[in-house]
Amino acid sequence: MIGNRLLKVAEYVKGERMADIGSDHAYLPIHLVSSEQISYAVAGEIVDGPFQAAAKNVASHGLSGRISVRKGSGLEVIEKGEVDCITICGMGGPLISDILLTGSKKLADKPRLILQSNIHSAAVRNALMKLGYQIIAEDIIKEKKHIYEIMVAEAGEMQLSDAEMKFGPYLLKEQNETFNEKWQKEYLHLQRIEQTIIDKPAQQEKLQEIEAQLKLYQEAIHFANQRITATDQSSHSVR
Repeated sequence: MIGNRLLKVAEYVKGERMADIGSDHAYLPIHLVSSEQISYAVAGEIVDGPFQAAAKNVASHGLSGRISVRKGSGLEVIEKGEVDCITICGMGGPLISDILLTGSKKLADKPRLILQSNIHSAAVRNALMKLGYQIIAEDIIKEKKHIYEIMVAEAGEMQLSDAEMKFGPYLLKEQNETFNEKWQKEYLHLQRIEQTIIDKPAQQEKLQEIEAQLKLYQEAIHFANQRITATDQSSHSVR
């Protein structure tokens, strides 16, 4: 029932009470409560279809007394101080960031945050810095051809470099196979865009932005396929 990406998130859950925002079928809360990893959960969902599915799924497992399925937007489904841990999984980074910043009052007691984004994770890291959180662990996992980054954050201050903001401070240090696969693909995509606009005067501002990104990749990432870096260095010109 529960896939590998949510099992990985479950490994980082701690405390007795958690909230899963955008819970879909409530798979994660059901797993955590059924395994006695936590005692109580809130499953929040704004869309009626997934909300009804979550309520039905929780009831079918006999867990309606221990998992509260609530319909609402973001963190509005919980009360301040109600939970020890909050998970937000399977969304884009900007949406996760918006949920956190919009619901910042619900984070006053600094519950642990476990955030799993599928794109633009830098937006999440930026929001965490604004909210007085520091990243204490990161992971990256591939499931069904999609790659997800996981951030675990607790109360604290952090300052991230441009490379750490984009790639993740812990992921950048490890640079495992999945990390390499994700960023090689993105790097090659940027190179292709660069080649299509390199001789277009109207696109020079965009070209400079892309070149800056390519330079960041070159400086920060040790690509497994060294041919990619060598090819870029031979054809890439600084403007």
